[in-house]
Amino acid sequence: MDIPAPRRRPRERHDQTHCNRIARLHRTLPCEPETARRARRLVSAALNTWGIGELADAGTLIVYELVSNAIRRTSCRLVRVSVQRVTNDLVRIGVTDKSHALPKMDRVAGGDEPGRGLVLVEALSHRWGYDEMRSGKTVWAELVVSAC
Repeated sequence: MDIPAPRRRPRERHDQTHCNRIARLHRTLPCEPETARRARRLVSAALNTWGIGELADAGTLIVYELVSNAIRRTSCRLVRVSVQRVTNDLVRIGVTDKSHALPKMDRVAGGDEPGRGLVLVEALSHRWGYDEMRSGKTVWAELVVSAC
């Protein structure tokens, strides 16, 4: 008697069926300069895996700025980087630290380099903000996903 081969589930494709997926990815990383680069790779991988790689340029720049701010402006030992497909048309990128110091957008003049982080985040994102928690805060930015 022949035994039929087990059926394999087809490999998931990144097409319109992907529009119905709500997904989340997060990592806890040390507060050190290398972390910003690792966070960029994490965001890029998540967005590409979810089939929305067109957001990778903006998403990686946003997470780089948020992680850099946490490293420069807090005395954190660790940050938690998260990428979440909140709805079919919205991705939220967040960085959590244990500091209670709230983010503030510095208006910069001309060629000033420091202080541009949140200005860039505001320019690249649909909206940004922060959530205060007992153990610190999460600074986040949202990107709009193009219609499938």
